[in-house]
Formats: sequence, C-alpha cells, structure tokens
Amino acid sequence: MKFLNVFILAALFSLTSLVHAGALPREAAVPGGIAIVPLGQSNDKPEAWYRNGKVMVKHLDDSWVALVGLPLTTEPGKHLLRVVANGGQTQTIYFTVVDKKYEEQHITLKNKRMVNPYAKDLDRIRGEQARSKKAFASWDEQRSAQLDFRLPVNGRLSGTFGKRRFFNGQPRRPHSGLDIAAATGTDVSAPADGKVIETGNYFFNGNTVFIDHGEGLVSMYCHLDSIAVKTGQDIRQGEILGKVGMTGRVTGPHLHWSVSLNNTRVDPALFLSHETMAALDAPNHKSD
Repeated sequence: MKFLNVFILAALFSLTSLVHAGALPREAAVPGGIAIVPLGQSNDKPEAWYRNGKVMVKHLDDSWVALVGLPLTTEPGKHLLRVVANGGQTQTIYFTVVDKKYEEQHITLKNKRMVNPYAKDLDRIRGEQARSKKAFASWDEQRSAQLDFRLPVNGRLSGTFGKRRFFNGQPRRPHSGLDIAAATGTDVSAPADGKVIETGNYFFNGNTVFIDHGEGLVSMYCHLDSIAVKTGQDIRQGEILGKVGMTGRVTGPHLHWSVSLNNTRVDPALFLSHETMAALDAPNHKSD
C-alpha cells in the first residue's frame, strides 16, 4: 500500500466555487469548528478518517471534500486526515487548525440539585449520558445529509457555542450548542430532513429530541415543553419537533440546539447564514 503525504496550503486552494449557497456549512478551522479539506477528483467516493473517526465526504463541482468536525479540545497546529480511495490506496492530507478563545459564562441556579445532583440522580444521569453518546455516534450511510439548514425556532440568541461555563461558581463543560430564547409554546422545527433516533426527558436537558441527518450529522433539541415526534419517525425540513419550554437545567424558556459532525459537537452557527445569525443577535430582536 502506497502512502502519499500531501501538504495543503491555504494559499493554494480556494473553496469559493465549492461553498456556494446551501452547498456546505461555513468553514472555521478552529476548535469547535469545521475544516473543509479538498480531496481532489476521482470517479469513486473516497473515505476519510480523522482521529480514528469517519468523516463526512461530499462531491461538489467535480471534486471531493471532507467536512471535519473539530472538538473544542483540538490543539492549534497541523492535523492529518487519512483518505482511503476505492481501490485501497491511502494518502495522508494535512490541514491547519488555528486557535480560538471562547468567553466565560457564569450562571446562577436557584435549584442547587441541578449543579450538584443527589446520589439517587446519578444512575439516571449516567443512563442518559449513554443514550446521548449512542445517538451522537449514529451514522446513516444511506441518507445523504442535507446541509442547507434553517433556523429551528424564531427567537433571540441568548447563548453562543463554546463558552466556558460556571454554574454557581463551579466549572462545568463548555457550552455545546446555541441557546435561542423564545416564549414557552413556540414551535421548534427540523432545520433539515432526517430521522428521529432518540427522544426523552433528561435530567439536565429536559425534554429532548435527537435527529440523524445522515453521514455522521446529528442534531439535538433540549428543554422542550412538549415533544411532537416519536423515535423512528422520518422528518422533513420545517416539520414541528415540539414546543419551546424550560424543562431540565434552565433559567428561562429557550431552545438549546446542538449539532454534531462525525460525533463531534460543532458550532451550529456554521450551518446558518451570516444574515440569519445577525438577525438572531440583533439587540432589539424580541422572542415574543
């Protein structure tokens, strides 16, 4: 088996022709972002692997590209992607990740049980973590992932991705999605086609829905007041998943929306246009 090291320099590759409207998410090769790596032209679809995890590969404008979800723990610098052609030939492609600093967020919760759960809560939490892990690891090769996402709820951006969070002064995991504040009962809809692979009432996340969009792309919707779908149900873009609520660990009604690419939580904002994000973040934008 022949190994070929290919060094990719940003100055030599332009993705302008590939990243046309709705074709791909916006690129941000930072921790918590997405690296879009050109794989070149070939008749057959190659496979790509990053850190032993399979990566989404798309065919656009006569070329193949890999969409690499980058964990928040990713170190800046050179990273490698292993690409396997249909005939078994393997090449190693290098790409560069740059650093990004995320802000801190300090939240005060009156319900101290949501910061330090009781001993009797821990078995439930561990079981829910296992279900979430399984859902995020889902990979439907038969479903071609739709990447032109729509906003799942009309509201106000109240929490951005990646913030280092402190609950009642205690450090917790960084924020793994977007928070969109809206009135209780506001419709939450699917941003893209997919299949419901998990629903339930979770200790921290409240009423929750997971959707598998195909090819390692999974989304999660938390703190719902009610759920309108069932596990195994096929969903079309725009169909109602449930209603905004304040179940689980919350300080007010909102939707927590996470997007996972190759089992890595990435910034959902990268799947939305700059215009959509600007409207969400407008100072005078109201959720009611």
